[in-house]
Amino acid sequence: MARVVTLDAFIARHEAEWRRLAALARQRRLAPEETTELVARYERVATHAAIARSRYGDRELAARLAQLTAAAAAAVYGARPRRWSALQVFATRTFPAALWHLRWQVALAAVVFLVPALALGAWVATSAEAFQALGTEEFRTAYIEDDFASYYTDRPSTEFFALVTTNNVQVGVLAFALGILAVLPTLAVLAVNGLSVGIAGGLLGAAGDLGTFFALILPHGLLELTAVFIAGAAGIRLGWSWLAPGERRRVDALVCEARRAVVVVIGLFVVFAVAGLIEGYVTGEDWAPTWLQLGLGSAALAGFLGYAGVLGRRAAAAGLTGDLGEERAAQGVRALARVAADE
Repeated sequence: MARVVTLDAFIARHEAEWRRLAALARQRRLAPEETTELVARYERVATHAAIARSRYGDRELAARLAQLTAAAAAAVYGARPRRWSALQVFATRTFPAALWHLRWQVALAAVVFLVPALALGAWVATSAEAFQALGTEEFRTAYIEDDFASYYTDRPSTEFFALVTTNNVQVGVLAFALGILAVLPTLAVLAVNGLSVGIAGGLLGAAGDLGTFFALILPHGLLELTAVFIAGAAGIRLGWSWLAPGERRRVDALVCEARRAVVVVIGLFVVFAVAGLIEGYVTGEDWAPTWLQLGLGSAALAGFLGYAGVLGRRAAAAGLTGDLGEERAAQGVRALARVAADE
C-alpha cells in the first residue's frame, strides 16, 4: 500500500510539469526562452521516466513519459519537416533499416517459397505420372504451347503493368497481413504461390522448353519474388512478435512490429511497381532480346539488394530498426543535446 501512495505522490508532484512540457511540445513556434524551458523540462521528465520504470516498476507511466519526451524532441527538431526531407529520410534510413531488421525472416520466406517450387517443378518435369495428373492432355498442350507465353504478350503494356502490379501488391499484402494469425497462414501463402510457379516450370520442363519459362519469369520475377519474400518476412515477424514477445508485453511487441511492417509495406509498393514496369514493358517484348531482358532484371535485383544491404547496414549501425518515427525522435534528441550544450 505504501508503494501505491508513494507513486501517487510522485505523480501528483510532477503532473503539472508534464502538462507544461506537453503544451510546449504542441506549440507551432517557440520563443528563445520557451526553447530553453523546453530543454530543461525535457531533461527532468526523461529522468522521471527512468524513475517510473526503475523505482516504481510502472511501465505504463514510463511509456507515457517516454512518448512525452519524444514529442518534446520532435518539437525542437521540427515537428513538421518538409515533405521532401521526410521522404528522403524514409528512403535512405527508415525503409533500409526495416529491411535489414528482417533479413533472416526474408531468408526463411525464400526457403518456404522456393523449396516447394523446385521440388514440385522437378517432379512434374521428370515424372510422367505427375505430368499427366495436371489436367487433360488438351489443357497441358494449350498451356505449354500458348497459354503460358500469351499471358505476358496478349495485353497492351500499360494495361498489363497495372494488372500485374495490382496482383503483386495483393499477394504481398496478403502474405504480410495473415502473419498476425500465428505465422502459419503467411507460410501457407508463400508455399502455395511457390507450388504454382513449380507447376508452370514443371510443365514447360517436361516439354523441353525451360528456356521459355526462365526467359519469361526471370526478368521481372527476380525483383518481384524478392519483394514477395520481404512481405512474407514482415508477416512472419508480425506473427512471431506476439507468439514470443520476449520481455515486452504482447501488445507492445505487436504494436512495435506493426509500425515496422507499415514501413516495409509502403516501401514495397515502389518495388512492386518497378517489377511491374519490367513485366509490362520488358518481359516478352519483341524489341528486347532475351539477354537484355534478363540483364535488366538482374540489374534491378542487384541494385535493390545493394541499396538494402549498404543503407540497411549503415542505418542499423546508427541504432535504427525501421520503426516508424524513430529516426525523427532520434534527430530530436540530438537537437536537444545541441541546444542544451549551447546554453
